[in-house]
Amino acid sequence: MNFLRFAARRLAEMAATLLGASFVVFGAMYLAPGNPASFLLSGRSASPAALQAINEQYHLDDPFLVRYFRWLGQVLQGDFGRSITYRTDVSRLLADRLPATLTLVVMALLVVAVLGLALGWIGAVRGGATDSAVLLSTTLAVGTPSFVAAVLLQGLFAVKLGWFPTSGTGDGFGDLLWHLTLPAVALALYLIGMLARVTRSAMLDALEGEHVAVARSRGVPEREVIRRHVFRNSLGTVLTTGGLIVSTLLVCTILVESAFSIGGIGQLLELSTTTKDFPTVQAISLLIVALFMTVNLVVDLLHPLVDPRVALGSRRADA
Repeated sequence: MNFLRFAARRLAEMAATLLGASFVVFGAMYLAPGNPASFLLSGRSASPAALQAINEQYHLDDPFLVRYFRWLGQVLQGDFGRSITYRTDVSRLLADRLPATLTLVVMALLVVAVLGLALGWIGAVRGGATDSAVLLSTTLAVGTPSFVAAVLLQGLFAVKLGWFPTSGTGDGFGDLLWHLTLPAVALALYLIGMLARVTRSAMLDALEGEHVAVARSRGVPEREVIRRHVFRNSLGTVLTTGGLIVSTLLVCTILVESAFSIGGIGQLLELSTTTKDFPTVQAISLLIVALFMTVNLVVDLLHPLVDPRVALGSRRADA
């Protein structure tokens, strides 16, 4: 019952925050210089009548609050408006481009989870020269931004060696995975270092716990001690970091998609911002905010399950 009340409260908070975010997202575009009418005219001069027709079609002359509430009502019905640049429904654009972005994020997340957890585990358990090697490699990874990793990987493995495509998403699911391999690694590199260092630190702290000493004194095999008493007690910290990692992936995909010319929502957001395509930018921004908040909600709900020391609604473990 406590869990259900907590979940309901968090959902209500999420809805209220999304409402506030929608107002910010809608209003932010109108603070930028220029207007979409100039793009629609492609630099051509237009008569006052033609300009008035464009303003009426896209409701550009309506008061701000009128435009906002009209847009919000449409969004609640799943209608994000019509793209000024592509002259089609924004919902259709998102449906066409979202699969590539989600596939890229999932691939990158799998790489981060496997390599980040493995490196952190190895560094904490083995120590010595192995731990030093893990620290050095993760420091290099953390110090390499996604767009730099994208350029380096593209130049070496795509251009020089020709092992992977330089751009695009290919045809079919298998070809999509092949095209997204380098982008996923570029997107994951920085976050692998982050997760590995957090995992290593959390496991080293857990190794100092009394419960570990008691388990060893009782003759519990070392592998079982590490798995049940060390790694399991580190999961709360790792899970919280995982929420941050997913959120970072959603943001950094914009840079990687642009570098590899992937037709996802990241590249679409960049192009739409350049052309002042208000409806598309607003829809993608709101979608990213909603995904970010959903990730945080999932982390809040799962944290007490993986770490019983954490009460519902708090991520702090009892000392």
